[in-house]
Order: sequence, then structure tokens, then C-alpha cells
Amino acid sequence: MSKQERVDFLIGTLEKLYPEVPVPLDHENAYTLLIAVLLSAQCTDKKVNQITPALFRRAKTPQAMVKLEVEEIKEIIRPCGLSPAKSKAIHGLSEILLAEHGGEVPADMAALERLPGVGHKTASVVMSQAFGIPAFPVDTHIHRLMYRWNLSNGKNVTQTEKDAKRLFPEHLWNKLHLQIIFYGREYCPARGWDIQKDVITKKIGRKSVLKEA
Repeated sequence: MSKQERVDFLIGTLEKLYPEVPVPLDHENAYTLLIAVLLSAQCTDKKVNQITPALFRRAKTPQAMVKLEVEEIKEIIRPCGLSPAKSKAIHGLSEILLAEHGGEVPADMAALERLPGVGHKTASVVMSQAFGIPAFPVDTHIHRLMYRWNLSNGKNVTQTEKDAKRLFPEHLWNKLHLQIIFYGREYCPARGWDIQKDVITKKIGRKSVLKEA
């Protein structure tokens, strides 16, 4: 198969499996999504969704969040891990949103990346899922699968994102990156991988990966 044929097969298969793709992190608006995505670093979406209701009952706006002490935030989010750094980032970015953006989350990649605790992936998620602006956030699932499917060299997530944006039509990015994540979790996990269930890798996977199966 040519690379374009592999891409077409991938897109068609994912659309059949996941015609609707809900955002995995529970949120009400751009601010609560930003906080949820920040918390998801080295933490599962399921755990984040268990923790954010308690946090957002206390503060679901920057105005309310800055009134909390960093220690209060840390205690609430402790089960997510990395709570000292995350609590400082949440408080700090809330202060910046109030001081520089009128209390609103900016729909601007560079402005988002300047916020404490907000890296490129987090900013990309907010741009795509909160504002509908085309972006292709690359998490560990996407990075692993793009390599297995011989669509990227697996060098780093930056290269994987470049390859994804080059291969996939821009109008599909926001939905497709979620479809790949859902597929990775269900059919192509890092552990307990069953190649017989993984129809995409069986069809388009690189030879070295198929030999491992």
C-alpha cells in the first residue's frame, strides 16, 4: 500500500469505529478544560474527571481560583500527582488570565504556551477542543501508533505532530486525534496488545512491529 492508501484506510476505519468522539475530560468552558488538561499530565483522564468536580465546586473561574491558597488547591488535586507544581501553575495562570486577558482563556497558541504549566500539547488541546481551531495534540497513544503505522519515525512527539499535520487533512485534525486516542486505548495499547484485534496495524503496520506481535 502507498502511504496515501494507508492514510485513507486509517481515516475510513476510524470513522466507522468512532463516528462521534466526546472530549474525554469533563469541562464546562475553556477555563475548566485548560485546568483539566493541565491536571492530566502523568494522570489518567478517568482520575482527572474524579478530581475536578471537587476543585470546580470551589473555583471554576480565574476570579475564584486566585482566592484559594496554593495549599488548598494542592490538597484537592493531590491524587493526580505532581500536585505541588500543578497547584502553583493553576494559581499562577489564573492570575495571568486576570491581569492580561480579562479573565478569559485566549484563543491563541503562543499566549497559551506562555501560561505556567501549559506546554504545547496542552495548548493544542485547548485550541482544538475549546475553540474548534485546527490543531493536532500528540499524546503517548498517538506517538506510539503513528510509529506502528509507519506514518512517522517515532523520533519525538514534535516530529510526529509535523507528520500528522502533513498527512491528514486539516479539517479532520480535531476529530481524528481523538479517534486515534480512543483506538489506541481500545485496540492498540502499549501493554496487552492483541494484533488480531488491531485491524489497522495488521493492515498498515510497519514490518518490524508486526514481527513483534
